Amino acid sequence: MRYLYLLGALTLFSFASIAQSKDQQAVAGAVEKLRLAMISKDRAVLESLTADSLSYGHSGGKAENRASFVENIASGKSDFVKIELSEQTISVVNKNAIVRHTLHADTNDGGKPANIKLKVLLVWVKEKGEWKLLARQAVKLAN
Repeated sequence: MRYLYLLGALTLFSFASIAQSKDQQAVAGAVEKLRLAMISKDRAVLESLTADSLSYGHSGGKAENRASFVENIASGKSDFVKIELSEQTISVVNKNAIVRHTLHADTNDGGKPANIKLKVLLVWVKEKGEWKLLARQAVKLAN
């Protein structure tokens, strides 16, 4: 009987460690919407998911504000053909969330196909009940 109680307790602890909070789930959903909007170049969704004071840092050192980030994606200047995310972690602290993941992408900037692999840090802020991307910084990894 003790064995069954121990097994039950261990099962509950393992599920608890896997489970995400509602905020973590909402942030994960926002990250996925951003990924899809970057591929589809959906200006309205990009604007709805980003904070007015967005600071978007590229792996090459370039930094963009919200207007330039949205314009470069929506116009196709920054052309993401495919984006895959892995190794994602989400930490929520009050009205802020820190997301880290590895990004693998196929791009076609200026008609030049490329494959990139980045480690990315995203900072999200909860504004009026919605998660908005406040900051992003990326670092290149070897392909």
